[in-house]
Amino acid sequence: MKLINLLCLALMLVACKSVEHNTSYSPSFTESKKTTHTISKEQQYTFGYLEVLENRAKPNGPRIKLPVYIFKSRNTDPQLDPIIYTVGGPGSTTMPSAQYMKYYMYLDDRDFILIEQRGTAFAQPSLDCPEWSQAVYTSNLNTDKNEKQNELLENAAIKCKKRLTQQGIDLNSYTTTDIAADINDLVNVLKIETYNLLTISYSTKIAQVLMRDYPERIRSVVMDSPLPLQVNYDEESVGNLLESLYAILSDCASNAECDSTYPNLKQRFYKFLTATTQNPLALNIQHPTTKKEVLFYLRGKDIINLFTSASTAEVPHIPYEIEKILNGDLSTLETQLLQLFQKPGPGSGIGMRLSVWCAEEYPFSSQKRIQDETTKYPEVLGLSPVVFEDEICKIWEVKKVAPIENQPIQSNIPVLVINGEYDNETPVKWGALMTKHLRNSYHLIFKGWKHTPTTNWSNPCAMEAANDFFNDPNTLPKPDCLEAIKTPKFTLKKN
Repeated sequence: MKLINLLCLALMLVACKSVEHNTSYSPSFTESKKTTHTISKEQQYTFGYLEVLENRAKPNGPRIKLPVYIFKSRNTDPQLDPIIYTVGGPGSTTMPSAQYMKYYMYLDDRDFILIEQRGTAFAQPSLDCPEWSQAVYTSNLNTDKNEKQNELLENAAIKCKKRLTQQGIDLNSYTTTDIAADINDLVNVLKIETYNLLTISYSTKIAQVLMRDYPERIRSVVMDSPLPLQVNYDEESVGNLLESLYAILSDCASNAECDSTYPNLKQRFYKFLTATTQNPLALNIQHPTTKKEVLFYLRGKDIINLFTSASTAEVPHIPYEIEKILNGDLSTLETQLLQLFQKPGPGSGIGMRLSVWCAEEYPFSSQKRIQDETTKYPEVLGLSPVVFEDEICKIWEVKKVAPIENQPIQSNIPVLVINGEYDNETPVKWGALMTKHLRNSYHLIFKGWKHTPTTNWSNPCAMEAANDFFNDPNTLPKPDCLEAIKTPKFTLKKN
């Protein structure tokens, strides 16, 4: 059976299109007592909805509503330039962050604003695709052997698109440039004179568009795990994954204790992945509800998912987990497979993700390079590097954005680029590429960490660095906690 790897980046990606400004168009912000989440009574805030045009080229067209939280600083004399924050994906929701403001040190100095991206879970409308979630669930469990995986997903895309378009939704209006224009509208409506941007993964593309198209009021920008506009994610995601794993296992080999405990681990594991690609590993897993046995066949491209899903906190255990597999202990793989039995969700934001990807990433990617990426690594032969296959984007059929959305920006705005050393989704090399084109930028790399370091709640060092930068955007932040971050101390065999 073929497992689905959606590569859901705390994510990731995209590009944009130029927007015609309509002088008769006026966005609005309306406060609301009914919020998306329960907020602590100790936290002062305003909640409401930004109302904007779905398509700014159609002044009489439909309007959409985007939830916004404005959290007041804990400082009695705060800085006047707030931080605007939105998360990655594309398709992820920013709103759940509202519940955890006591952990955000940014509020010690200034107000902190959350905005939901159009088309995501709490936006109105939300471009949900439950059909897609059901198709992934069915395909993963191999419950319908009469339909191939691609057919399931293609049918799901057809059904979701038909339902959304019948609701009058313009799927071409859910792009990064539209989201950037939404944020600019929010700044204008709230009469914010200057502001800072905090973006992670995919939303760093939103930051790049804002810096290019609406730079006047931006004071500073933090890009955590950036994806440059000019990078074509689908052309190299498999290689990035293997490079990340290679770096982890090389660091183990460079450590005397780790190397003696797991000798030649890199070579042995890569050999194992190649062997299972040629002769799949069969695993029977009991369905937790029906108690029936479901047979899975795992190849190298499936087993590698163990490492795409690993968090920063789990990195030190990776050599140990690999050794367990090589010794025939498949308990960790079994635990992961059990997660596939969870009922499918509502597919929140999948439609928005499809619109962004199929308009901004897919058209600029070389199908030849994608095919090469799928076949060039014997350890994970057949692992597709793409987020959505070619046929899916043909079904979704949104307009390709302008070429400028696949080109690097130039800017003098102060930018802090943050990367995790072992991040396979948005690797360090992409952060380095960003700094080449941003003349007033700094680059921090967190050793041993993975994707989106500023959201590493077990160690808020990257958040501290980001906050220091917002307070002094013309200096590379060097918080004391950085000195304590070293190459991970890898877990050794347990007795």
